Amino acid sequence: MIKQVVVMRTDLNMRKGKMCAQAAHASMKVFFDRLVTDARTDDRGEYEYSFKATPEMVEWIDGAFTKVVVGMDDGDAIVRLAQRVKDAGLPHALITDNGATEFHGVKTVTCLAIGPAKAEDIDVFTKELKLL
Repeated sequence: MIKQVVVMRTDLNMRKGKMCAQAAHASMKVFFDRLVTDARTDDRGEYEYSFKATPEMVEWIDGAFTKVVVGMDDGDAIVRLAQRVKDAGLPHALITDNGATEFHGVKTVTCLAIGPAKAEDIDVFTKELKLL
């Protein structure tokens, strides 16, 4: 099975809407980070982009978009997890909020998306984390 896991910080006491927005940012950023930067416009003036996708990303896009959200209560630990996931070569995106609506103007790491990738590859890093 192919899935994406979003690891959300639970120690920040974010509002539910804020958490949802941060998870969406993370999920999308995995793909935005892979955009090819030679965007061009078509004959209607709309931009065309391409991105480099893993086979698992393509399967996920064409499939059920399986997504799981789990919690972690330590900002430093989520940064370390992001590095471990990066070292393993998995697609991922670490989100740092600008602090405009919460966190008193302080930039704050809020969540990490891992995948889309094979469930067994992601589970190595997330199987001990609790579902939100």
